[in-house]
Amino acid sequence: MNDSVRAGVLPETFGGQWALADVVARLRVARMAWRKRQGRSRELGGRELPSREALAEIVSALCGALFPMRLGPPDVREESEDFYVGHTLDIALNALLAQVKLELYYQARHDPRDSQVLKLRAVHIVQDFAAALPGLRSLLDDDVMAAFHGDPAARSVDEVLLCYPGILAIVHHRLAHQLYQTGAPLLARMIAELAHAQTGIDIHPGAQIGRGFFIDHGTGVVIGETAVIGERVRLYQAVTLGAKRFATTVDGSLEKGAPRHPVVEDDVVIYAGATVLGRITIGKGASIGGNVWLTRSVPPGSQVTQANVQSEVRAGELS
Repeated sequence: MNDSVRAGVLPETFGGQWALADVVARLRVARMAWRKRQGRSRELGGRELPSREALAEIVSALCGALFPMRLGPPDVREESEDFYVGHTLDIALNALLAQVKLELYYQARHDPRDSQVLKLRAVHIVQDFAAALPGLRSLLDDDVMAAFHGDPAARSVDEVLLCYPGILAIVHHRLAHQLYQTGAPLLARMIAELAHAQTGIDIHPGAQIGRGFFIDHGTGVVIGETAVIGERVRLYQAVTLGAKRFATTVDGSLEKGAPRHPVVEDDVVIYAGATVLGRITIGKGASIGGNVWLTRSVPPGSQVTQANVQSEVRAGELS
């Protein structure tokens, strides 16, 4: 980038073939109109939203700190693990603090607050996040073991951690969910979308997921914001835990945050292509077959297949 562009001045020859001076001017008009409609007063200054690129680097560093000998750099040795983890976390958490501040300032853009209060809140969020990392590592160890024991093709826990998209997705989710809970929902959603882009697995950071969670294969899995998943649950590719309908407020807009996704109890298996919708409960130990469309609760230990669902439909039509 040359000095004139850095200074915000377009050279006369800039993009002459494309009439870029005119395009740039009209894009600025469009930006200003958008900002005015959104009630944003800042027209000049630094970035006001968190950065996907920065978050990707932060998450990569956190993965290395959580699993230094497998997801860290190739030159890490056991005798230097603690130094690497401490150094990496110091850099990553300070970078995360900068992103949390951006989110908090963005949240407060229509309700100006003391910047010192926001800075202190950002510090507390990152402190709570850092304190949660050992517990997250323990949860992730159970997730890795669930994948290893749940897939006969898995030759080692290392293969699972290095290769399985479901594990990549749940690592991102555990980190994102912690931020979601502690007051940084935008950053949490951005982290979730990083995993979604890489794996095709879409887990909202608000979803509550217990220990020993395994997504086999994974492409096309969707887990909604208010889903509650128990321990030792296994999902296969293209499973949806979604909403059946969306409640609206008196003015007709969608109600935010209302429970609308399934509750899946412990030890449930949901096979490929199943769609489970609404605030229903899948009882402990139930098995939901492939391509089933389910909008009602099922008791513990149930085995639901396309055949028995279709039989129930036909019986209902005859009665």
